[in-house]
Amino acid sequence: MSGKTVTRAELANAVYRLGLLNRKVDPSEPISREKSAELVESVLQIMTDAVVEGASVKISSFGAFDVREKAARIGRNPRTGEEAEITPRRVLVFRASHILKNRMNGEAQSTEAQSTEASAADAAKEPGQTVRVQAKGTV
Repeated sequence: MSGKTVTRAELANAVYRLGLLNRKVDPSEPISREKSAELVESVLQIMTDAVVEGASVKISSFGAFDVREKAARIGRNPRTGEEAEITPRRVLVFRASHILKNRMNGEAQSTEAQSTEASAADAAKEPGQTVRVQAKGTV
């Protein structure tokens, strides 16, 4: 394991680099580093808002972020053995897609996964609603 962490700044830089590549195709749409950072922040804000509202965020070929409700339960302090109540809470879980799992294990990506079209998703307004994002290629 490399221990590498991808930061917001690195994501914004990747968006900027992709914008420079696309600029050759459509020079009327220049993208600055500032706009790249704003785009990354906007996407993360949409995802955060959806998760806080209890929605599931699914990103095609990547995975899903789900909110789970944990009930109250009795736990035990491992050092002293003393019982303590663990309060009910919501936790965020991530499930990797099969495509991502296959790529991590060096398996070939299916042509169906390669041909997914990019689309924007509206943030979920009601708890339990799912936000889906389909992506083409990788950053």
